[in-house]
Order: sequence, then structure tokens, then C-alpha cells
Amino acid sequence: MLPMIIPIASLLMGVSLLLLGNGLLTTLLALRGSMEGYSDSLIGLISSGYFFGYFVGFFLAIPLLRRIGHIRAFALCAAVASCVVLLHVLINDPWIWIALRVVTGTVMVILYSIIESWLNNQATPTSRGRIFAVYMVVNLASLAITQQFLRLDSPMAFTLFALSAMLVCISLVPITWTRLTQPVVADVKRQSLRRLFKLAPVALAGAFLSGVVMGAFWGLGPLYAQKIGFDSNAIAMFMSCGILGGALGQFPLGRFSDRYDRRVVLLWIAVAGALVSFAMWVLPDVYWLVLTLIGLWGCATFAIYPVSIAHLVDHLEPGEALSGGSTVLLLHGVGAAIGPAIAGQMMELMSANALALFYCVALAILALFTLKKVALSKAMKEEEPTDTQPFAAMVRTTPTVLEMLQDGEPSAANGAAQDQQKPAADSGKPAL
Repeated sequence: MLPMIIPIASLLMGVSLLLLGNGLLTTLLALRGSMEGYSDSLIGLISSGYFFGYFVGFFLAIPLLRRIGHIRAFALCAAVASCVVLLHVLINDPWIWIALRVVTGTVMVILYSIIESWLNNQATPTSRGRIFAVYMVVNLASLAITQQFLRLDSPMAFTLFALSAMLVCISLVPITWTRLTQPVVADVKRQSLRRLFKLAPVALAGAFLSGVVMGAFWGLGPLYAQKIGFDSNAIAMFMSCGILGGALGQFPLGRFSDRYDRRVVLLWIAVAGALVSFAMWVLPDVYWLVLTLIGLWGCATFAIYPVSIAHLVDHLEPGEALSGGSTVLLLHGVGAAIGPAIAGQMMELMSANALALFYCVALAILALFTLKKVALSKAMKEEEPTDTQPFAAMVRTTPTVLEMLQDGEPSAANGAAQDQQKPAADSGKPAL
């Protein structure tokens, strides 16, 4: 494993620093906005701005990389992102913050595209799956660790904003220092939503509603924790528990989805997430109880998007995974932009616990839609495909990373899932 990681260590270090800086800013803005007196609905709109920028950046990434190359594009976007972080402190206006979040989302998705396309270029057929697994570990670990920086100072101080800007800026060093050959970026063609919905409606519903729920978690989770009485240390633990729960839940749920109908697995995941959300809504805000519940919630909900992608790929022709996945990613991004705006409005009209109610309703809708589709397909005696692709744990990312899942050796966890998949197919049991 070490010989494989050394050549790409600079890329992994760059993305880790980038995630540390951007993850800290995301949490910081929700807390600072609340302390400045911004309404919950306004904070939700600020959070939505990031995901709108994510949508814009998706279309700008490839033309920019072709024009100036990977290293110069990374330097340009990292410089812009660092300046934007500091502008949040210099200009204390919520509408300016929304514009700044759009810019941040735009440049960040370009930065992620640069690193992911570079990693894919360095991967070989025998190392592709392991590189993808290491990349996901770096993602989730960085997002969990960065929450602990909240312990260093108050969100009202300049310190944490400066730290966020420094982390984004210092990510330039390992990327510009690397001697790796810059890759050629191919066009990402998208398929129509109508065709994909006909092939796998549950996959599209899962991706969209996962975006709705996860966008609200990243944008308003810290605000929820603050409003129920948590201090900065407790807020850091709250976010870290949710992320770590998500990391721990992906592989066992993914392996389970490799053996059984993925729609049924999505149904139970959505039901579990809705029940935990309901418990968060009605139970008292006791510190350890809240941390336990958010960990269980993350365990379920973080798996919805990757299981949805795996279900979609099962229904696509060979070579369509990247184009289909890119279309569904855009749908996920639309959901992530809508979620914080709606959830913020609910929190303002009701209370902080309305965020948990929002989770419950969104996940219940997914569960009911999935149940309807499963019942309908059984009534029509529709056969599910048995030639399935193994599950791969992932977080919301760019379409480029999907290339690392093609024609590659599965990771250790996924390899075990493949071994268990064969008997299911031989016995006539759906391997979805």
C-alpha cells in the first residue's frame, strides 16, 4: 500500500488541506451568522449559495483546465478561495455572504476536479480501487478532524477565518511542488434525466433527497447544535460524530446492498434515518444522547448517495457510469441547494428541532417512494439485473472520481462484497 501512496502523496496532502480549510469555513459561517443575528432562513440561504456555486463550477471546470492546465488552475482557484474566506470577516453583510458562498462553491468544485482527475490519471487497473478507497478515507477523516478546530477560538474572532484561509492557501504547496504529469481532461457528457428515471427511478430519488438532507446537515447542523445549547467544543463533537458515523456505516451497508435488492436496502436505510430523525425531534437535548443519535443518523444517511449511485450503475450499459453519474450528481447538487433554504425557513418558523423534523420528512418521502416502486415492480414481476457492480463508499464529489471505479481492482471491503455476491446470483436471488 505504501509504494502505491508515495507517488500520489502530494495530491492527497493537497486535498486534505483543502478539505480542512473548506470544512472549517462551512461550519464557521453557520455559527458566526447566528451570533451576528442573522435569521435561520437567511443562514439557510447562505448555505444554499455554496451548492449553487458547486453547480456552476461543474460547467466551468473542464474549459478552465483545458485553457491553463491543472497547476495554474489550482493556483488561481486556491488564491480566490483564500481571499473569499477573509472577505467574510471584512464585509459583514448576509447578502454579500451569499455571493461569496457562490464563488466559494464554484472554485472548490474546480479544485476537487483537478485533484480527482489527477488521481485517476495516476491510477492503474490494479491500483484504481485502492486509490479510490484511500481518497475516501482522506475525505472523511479531514472533514471530521476540521470540526475540532472550533475549540481554538470563538467564531466571532478572526482566528478561525484566518486558519481556514491559511489551510486553503497552503494546499497550493504540495500541488505546485509535484512533478507528476498533468492529465488530459475528457468531456463529461450527461444523459437525460428522463432516460435515467425510466431506468432507475429510486436511484434518482435517493440522489436528490440525499442532497436535500446532506445539504441541510452541512449548512445548518452547527446552527442546530448551537441553538440547543452546545458550546464550541460540543458543536465540534456533534459534527464529528455525524461524519464518523457516516464513515463507519458505508461499508457494512454497502456490502449488504451488494447481496440484496439495493432498493430494499435504500428503503430500510431511509426508514432508519427517518426514525432516528424523529427521535432527535422528540427526545430531550441531552449531550450524549444527541451525539449518539447524530452518529446513528450519519451511519444511515451518508450511505444513501453511494447506494443510489450503485443502483443506477447496475442499470446502465458498460461505459455509461461516468455520464450517468455526472447527471445524477447535478441532481444531488440541486437538492443540496434547496435543502438548507427550506430547513432554515422551518427552523425560523418553529424551533431549532425543526431541522430534525425536516430530516424526518425528507427521508420518509424517500422511504414511501421506494416502497411504492418496489411494490410496483413486484406486482409487475419485473426482474432486476443480476450483473451488478460492487458498492463503493463515497461522499458527494465530482464526476471525475467515478472514473476511478471503472475497470479497477476493488478495494478490500468491496472485494469481500464481490465474493458474497456470486452465490446470491447463482441461487436466483437478486444481487442488487
